[in-house]
Amino acid sequence: MAFEGLSSKLQNAFKKLTGKGKLNEQNIKDAMREVRMALLEADVNYLVVKDFVKRVTERCVGAEILANLNAGQQVIKIVNEELTSLMGGQNAKLTWSPSVPTIYMLCGLQGAGKTTMAAKLAGYLTKQGKKPMLAACDIYRPAAIKQLQVVGEQVKVPVFEKGTQSPVKTALEAIEYARYYGRDVLIIDTAGRLHIDEGLMQELEDVKKAVKPQEILLVVDAMTGQDAVNVAKSFDEKLSIDGVIITKLDSDTRGGAALSVRAVTGKPIKFSGTGEKLGDIEPFHPERMASRILGMGDVLTLIEKAVESSDAELEEKLKNKKNPTDFDLNDFLDQMKQIKKMGPLKNVLGMLPGIGGKLKDVEVDENALKKPEAIICSMTMKERRNPGILNASRRKRIAAGAGVQVQDVNALMRQFEQMQKMMKQMMGNKKAMMRSMRNMNIR
Repeated sequence: MAFEGLSSKLQNAFKKLTGKGKLNEQNIKDAMREVRMALLEADVNYLVVKDFVKRVTERCVGAEILANLNAGQQVIKIVNEELTSLMGGQNAKLTWSPSVPTIYMLCGLQGAGKTTMAAKLAGYLTKQGKKPMLAACDIYRPAAIKQLQVVGEQVKVPVFEKGTQSPVKTALEAIEYARYYGRDVLIIDTAGRLHIDEGLMQELEDVKKAVKPQEILLVVDAMTGQDAVNVAKSFDEKLSIDGVIITKLDSDTRGGAALSVRAVTGKPIKFSGTGEKLGDIEPFHPERMASRILGMGDVLTLIEKAVESSDAELEEKLKNKKNPTDFDLNDFLDQMKQIKKMGPLKNVLGMLPGIGGKLKDVEVDENALKKPEAIICSMTMKERRNPGILNASRRKRIAAGAGVQVQDVNALMRQFEQMQKMMKQMMGNKKAMMRSMRNMNIR
């Protein structure tokens, strides 16, 4: 996951500060030296690092916090605010055209994940109630059009293509097609190159001039570090981009691109790709990303993911459970499936406060939920509904059916029993609260 190395180094630096009762100017300078090295190792642009450390140091020394017993926490607060500011301050939303369709033109170098991101963006906008369409204007890369059709079909978004005819002509025809069929968003997937050249830029300028897109969004690969920032700068100079989408932010990358691109280009990061699945796209929130980097978690995004992946029918079913024993292994299986929908397990864990920075050297088994699923699926419906009947012989049969050990079945049942206890506590608290409200005549 991105920022793991940076996160652990920053947390180590601040641990030394929070462990002290009071701070002096030298303590802060020593901490900022470690912060500087951590940022440089994360491949953040050195001019950006220099300016960032200078601002933080000035705020820390001039904020009258040196004699304060909570000085360490206040330094972290200042760093959090400056990191947020460095990445743009707040979420930059897409803008919309007053006329239909709103056109977004995606550009970038070959290999950045542009075609897949076009489909991810289309899928995201579909969930927002829009009716997007994709236009295949990359006529050079072998199978580029076919790839767009495949991913477009997966997110249930139509793809307009005209083979290898001029990208400008295809884009113009796509606009008319979108209007005729009531598609309110058109996402144009343009050609990329292995490096920036005049031919690429001229074609992109021609498409821009012809279709007048509402926004030009540059797709950059987070794994390329400072090179991604240089690419963004070059595209911005030629095309005047409106925003950046960073892909592969879930990979073991140092994260320098995300921390540098706004400061160098002045253009906001609007979305980030957080996994290989077509649903793995997130609006980029600088304040949440800063919290993740500092190991404070990202509870808001975690909640949003939970809501997005939630099943209304399942929630209603659980809500109608009258007592904890009604919560059976079928419900337990449904809960595990819900967690899987939220994305890679390591990413989900990384959003929990105090966990993110500790995952660097920890192997998170992304298949961890497969074993309990296999165990439950090896049970009969009667056993799932009445776990109390699972004696030794039944457990042995279930283990053989799932290809696991009896100990694994026993471990799953302990987890299930703990979940039932939690349900009992939650229901008890709810009843107690209702009694209190009645006693106070609250309706």
